[in-house]
Amino acid sequence: MFVLVTGATGFIAGQLIPRLLAHGHQVRAMARDPHRLDQPWVGTIDVVAGDVMLPATLPAALHGVHTAYYLIHSMSSGCGYTARDLEGARNFAQAAATAGVQHIIYLGGLADPKQQIAPHMRSRVQTGLTLRQGPVPVTEFRASVIAGSGSTSFEMIRRITELFRIIPGPVWLRHRTQPIAAQNVVDYLLGALEQWDGQGRVIEIGGPEVTTYADLMLCYAGARRLKRSMVLIPGLPVWLMALGFRLLTSVPRATAAALIGGLRVDSVVVHDDAARFFPGVELIDFASVARATLNPLQLAPRDRALQTAMRWLNGFGHWIFAAFGEALTVSRRAAAHLLEVPLLRPYGLAETR
Repeated sequence: MFVLVTGATGFIAGQLIPRLLAHGHQVRAMARDPHRLDQPWVGTIDVVAGDVMLPATLPAALHGVHTAYYLIHSMSSGCGYTARDLEGARNFAQAAATAGVQHIIYLGGLADPKQQIAPHMRSRVQTGLTLRQGPVPVTEFRASVIAGSGSTSFEMIRRITELFRIIPGPVWLRHRTQPIAAQNVVDYLLGALEQWDGQGRVIEIGGPEVTTYADLMLCYAGARRLKRSMVLIPGLPVWLMALGFRLLTSVPRATAAALIGGLRVDSVVVHDDAARFFPGVELIDFASVARATLNPLQLAPRDRALQTAMRWLNGFGHWIFAAFGEALTVSRRAAAHLLEVPLLRPYGLAETR
């Protein structure tokens, strides 16, 4: 089958394309900047330049395509990205219909749109709705944290856990999540192509366990045999956490802010249709994924993060640490005053077991 994979420079596309080729499918990859593609399979597929914000670039990418994977988001572009997400989805849906595409497969975010969810999660849900408003049937998968080396969410968890013995975070880290292995995400994406019955639907996908965001960090620490503790701080501002992630990791500040904001609510599977439609998918737990990433090459990000931290501390870092310390002190005093309990009790101290 002839398929188009958009967002070809992204993490999931990089996992999906080799699996598609191994299953005998003909693949075309679309990226805004094809020169950024540095994968061994690049020479074996058709690569085109395309941008969903530039509708004129889409007909060539979609020509002759049976199924198109929509793996695009605009989080890293900063302010106004939600509007760009919807405009891009609208452009793509119209172009796909004009080109005669039979099926769109979209990977979005796992959230209940009836709750007060973060803008980036609502954008993911509304992107799926926009795609479904077109005439081409859409299979939409909604996933929470995707676990695997190279996933932005996983790398944030890994690098912060590697770097800090006591990990600070917002009280939102107590909210529940259902992480899913990147391999399983690709299993579902491939299954939607090869087992499609002609209908469009929304399918929530998750791994075998429901846990909290804080426990994900402690689980990774356990796999690394690192002794780590969490301190959850009421009122910790998103901008401060996003700035810290930007300075200590390679994650853009806008992306970090969007992902951190997504911690405000639970992100778990409510309707388990995935098991009914794709019974052959063998789910992998988060601890197994964490252990699988622990080889010398994949531990290199820790060294890079430490080097970045040292450079940062020699420059601008002293200011942000001072601001963080002041915020922590104020938060502790305020909580103690309001609750009239010992200072550390409100902050949910937890340790690896």
